[in-house]
Amino acid sequence: MKFEGKDLEYYNALVEARSMVAEQMRHCADSALSADNMEKRGVTTHMADSSCDNARHEMALRMLSEDGDIIALIDDAIERLANGEYGKCLDCGEMIAEARLKVRPYALFCVKCKSRHEEMMKNR
Repeated sequence: MKFEGKDLEYYNALVEARSMVAEQMRHCADSALSADNMEKRGVTTHMADSSCDNARHEMALRMLSEDGDIIALIDDAIERLANGEYGKCLDCGEMIAEARLKVRPYALFCVKCKSRHEEMMKNR
């Protein structure tokens, strides 16, 4: 894929976002693994400590899962960019505001549709 002009800017923003999320995932995984190693060495001896370690481990796994979802969204956005569909709201088909794409380059919805989705989820 060869991007030019604005598409190249979008591509670079997506690659940068992907790199940042991947780094977060590496850090989170390393942290979770080092906590596991401490337990194996017998450092955690009190039940409360063990419970705290389990909660921390669950949180790390949840964060890894969420970050994995973001990586998938970024990969999908790169594919949409290659297909000329990048930046279009998946609900209404209108272009997503430039400011929103700068903050969240993998955004699927315009602000109006995203707000509507969040409102629907809140009312469930």
